[in-house]
Amino acid sequence: MNSNAPLLVVVDAANVVGSVPDGWWRDRKGAAERLRDRLASDGVPEVTAGPVEIVLVVEGAARRVESVAGVRVESAPGSGDDHIVEVVASAGDRSVLVITADRELRRRVGELGAEVAGPRSVRP
Repeated sequence: MNSNAPLLVVVDAANVVGSVPDGWWRDRKGAAERLRDRLASDGVPEVTAGPVEIVLVVEGAARRVESVAGVRVESAPGSGDDHIVEVVASAGDRSVLVITADRELRRRVGELGAEVAGPRSVRP
């Protein structure tokens, strides 16, 4: 792994937002924006060393969410999971952490060498 490159943290927005039944389904875009803003202000609490690049992958109704300082938002043109796999595959020799609880996605990115953490690592 390239120890000089910042850790790439890829967040599965739909999965993380959907992990807490707080009414997110009434405003998917707003829920994704709240997650984005929390990531921008708090980062990833589990990651305490070195620089971090955060990518929030959104899909569906949340596709209109904009990037902010500290969090790059990528809108998946189709499947959010497929886009996350593409982001991980294009990371080269960087260390990658994917935040999701989706078992199949965890398997797919794990095969590419990514580490995986669950939604609680970025949600209270």
